[in-house]
Amino acid sequence: MSESIKHTISLLVSNKPGVLTRVALVFARRGFNIDSLVVSQGQTEEFSRMNIEATGDTRTLHLMLAQLNRLVDVIHAVEHDSSNVIQRELALFKVTCPPEKRTEVLQIAETFRSQTVDISDDSITLQVTGKSSKVNAFRQMMSPFGILELVRTGKVLMSRGATITA
Repeated sequence: MSESIKHTISLLVSNKPGVLTRVALVFARRGFNIDSLVVSQGQTEEFSRMNIEATGDTRTLHLMLAQLNRLVDVIHAVEHDSSNVIQRELALFKVTCPPEKRTEVLQIAETFRSQTVDISDDSITLQVTGKSSKVNAFRQMMSPFGILELVRTGKVLMSRGATITA
């Protein structure tokens, strides 16, 4: 049996109702878990861009990409490796932060170039952007203070250079 690994896939699709459901069903039928999903309007209103990070084996991924590319509303679906794309993620962290811990939390936040978006007597909300590994490292550093809430956008990606994202 093949090893399950994370795959980053982008799709250009028609901006129509039901497309997301049909795409998600292809993943479900092939036994892939969708770890991250971002859908946004493309260059024009008639198209949307889907960025999906999914876990599964490589052999099945190739079969699934072929099936995705046969769907009526999918213009194209492509797997990307990290060397040919720019990937970013945004996360909001609400952290327990009494006044006596505020300086320590803010120093760590500054190291990660995060932004303070809300502050109260006993909590602070920070925004961090970057690669998923940066967001994960920030989470690990904030954990000892007590993460009250965490919201992540999922990965967005774009091809490097003048190449249009496939």
